[in-house]
Amino acid sequence: MFSKMTSDRTVCLNRKSNVQGAMTGRDFIAAQIELKDKERELEELRQKTHEQKQYLIYLHRRNEELQQTAKEAREQRFKLEMFFRDEETESDRLTAEKEMKEAMEKEAEVQRLKEECVLLKKRKREMQLQTLKYTHYREFLERVLKLTKFTNVDALAGYFENLLYIRDQLYQRETQVQEHMEQQKKAFQILKDQHNLLWLQKNNHLSQLQTNLEKARSKALIWERQWNQIQETAAKKTLELGQITYATLNLFEMAGGVIGVSGLYIHDTEKQLEAIKNFMMDHTDIVKHYQTYVQREARGSRPENIANIKEQTV
Repeated sequence: MFSKMTSDRTVCLNRKSNVQGAMTGRDFIAAQIELKDKERELEELRQKTHEQKQYLIYLHRRNEELQQTAKEAREQRFKLEMFFRDEETESDRLTAEKEMKEAMEKEAEVQRLKEECVLLKKRKREMQLQTLKYTHYREFLERVLKLTKFTNVDALAGYFENLLYIRDQLYQRETQVQEHMEQQKKAFQILKDQHNLLWLQKNNHLSQLQTNLEKARSKALIWERQWNQIQETAAKKTLELGQITYATLNLFEMAGGVIGVSGLYIHDTEKQLEAIKNFMMDHTDIVKHYQTYVQREARGSRPENIANIKEQTV
């Protein structure tokens, strides 16, 4: 139905657009919507023109009234001048001056209204020209109406208004969906950033734990080496202690000590050392006494006496 439009139809809105071939449904709808808007503007202009006409009539009447008032004021002014010529009292002069001032103000008001009337007439001519310019749209709409199933222009315009309303609703819904998608994208990006930040923090914490673990392993190896050294030292000390114990036991037995029930305990090393110490001190004293005796005898005694002393000592 819409494809039957030919290139003979031309629409003017501060520019000219030529339609070659068949108009599409979208172009036709847009043209009808634009025509409906222009019809509304035309109706508003008509209303304003009617109001301006009424106002011009009022101004014309007001102008006539003011002209009559000005005429009366001039006559009154003439009478007042004649009156001043006869009686020039101060109070009457003031009253006359006041009336003359009012008359001049009325003349100024008449002049202002005349100028306003000229401006309104100029505005009226402009509105008439604009109304004539919009008549092309109504004619085009009436031609289009013949190609449709509608019976009048208002029904066709109402149909296009419904289409425009549906388009606006769909556009609003699409806008809401887009806004919701943008919000979801922002929320997803925030969650993604939080996840990346948390992952980075956990990696840093894991790296710190690995570093601490390596340090702990190094310390454990050091402690293990130290423990092995301690064990080796303890083993050496134990071996040395055993050797000292057996050496002490041998010395104790060589010094004449007795082990067993009638003597000392075999592992009582301290008492054995004490006995060895006493034995050595006793023999040291004996050696000292012997050396002193030998020195005395060497000075004046004979060799045979020394031999006897040695035999006695043995």
